[in-house]
Amino acid sequence: MSATATRRAGEHMWSDEEFERITGPYRRELMTHCYRMLGSVHDAEDLLQEVMLRAWRASGDYDERRASPRTWLYRIATNACLTALDQRGRRALPSGLTGPSDDPDAGPQRRLPEVTWLEPVPDALADPAAVVASRGGIRLAFVAALQHLPPRQRAVLILREVLAWRASEVAGLLETSVAAVNSALQRARAQLAQAAPAEDDLLEPDDPACRDLLDRYVAAFEKADVEALERLLREDAVLEMPPFLSWFSGREAFGGFIRWVCATRGPWRMVPTRANGQPALAAYLDGGDGVFRAHSLQVLAIAEDGIARNVVFGDPALFAVFSLPPTA
Repeated sequence: MSATATRRAGEHMWSDEEFERITGPYRRELMTHCYRMLGSVHDAEDLLQEVMLRAWRASGDYDERRASPRTWLYRIATNACLTALDQRGRRALPSGLTGPSDDPDAGPQRRLPEVTWLEPVPDALADPAAVVASRGGIRLAFVAALQHLPPRQRAVLILREVLAWRASEVAGLLETSVAAVNSALQRARAQLAQAAPAEDDLLEPDDPACRDLLDRYVAAFEKADVEALERLLREDAVLEMPPFLSWFSGREAFGGFIRWVCATRGPWRMVPTRANGQPALAAYLDGGDGVFRAHSLQVLAIAEDGIARNVVFGDPALFAVFSLPPTA
């Protein structure tokens, strides 16, 4: 019989071994849940530690007759996220703050130190089930769109639409009514439809066509072959570059900015990785001394007819999060 099979509230706190055995299988999916809620892998990892501490302290009051360990942990994690969101603003991408730029030859414009930017999550840290079975629930555009929702609507939509919880389960977790959950879900769906770009036609990272296009993109970028790069873009391709506010929409503007990059920066070296269930590239820049140093992380959305979106995170600190070396 399992250690939790006869547990009753108030019996005793779990031993270290019990706690790890019972909570360990849920850590990665809880981290992914916190990431969806918060839009930051750093914040999610920090909050997960707080969730585990709260769970440890409350383990003596856990009663399996009322909830499974997974439901109990999600209640703790969701409430911790809601508390955290009361104390901070939403994370954003440039396209969620302003219209597209019209002068790619000017280079990236305007850093906004007051803006807290959305962060990517490495596939290696995310819940494997979320990455494999429901990439749409972890993709960058979806997580960015979630940030437009009020926190409780965000929680309802994630629990109902991504994790497929029943309305009654969500109501119990949030201590509200089923009617309130259904109403919040309806409002969240409507707002999400306005904020999230359509990505139904994206290729999976392991699709041979996706890998081939990515290989051609890397080869063209490292050779500074702008014409070849432009041929890989969809007509409506989008390029974003947090922490810069400027972003570009359409093949001509996207390609024009890449032309500026190739004329003013380089050489480059690209290393493939994975982020948010999408193909990604770690970009290393030669600073003029022959050493390729960490520069930016590109997260790409690739469809059959080309690259649909590229979000370039200009934060070399992300390389450590992705277990990538500082030089290549």
